[in-house]
Amino acid sequence: MRNAVRDLRSTSEKEVASELLPKVSGMIDKLAKKNVIHKNKAANLKSKLALHVNSL
Repeated sequence: MRNAVRDLRSTSEKEVASELLPKVSGMIDKLAKKNVIHKNKAANLKSKLALHVNSL
C-alpha cells in the first residue's frame, strides 16, 4: 500500500493519477476494514490523495 501511495503522489499526469486513485482508495479501505490501519488514518490518506489528484 505504501508503494502505491508513493507512486500516486509522484505522478504528475492527471489522467494516470485519476485512474490510480480508485484502486489505491480501495486498497486503503480494505486495510482499514481489516484493522491493519486505523479508519481515521485511512480517511486522512484518501483525502490528501484526492486533493493531490484534483490539484493536478
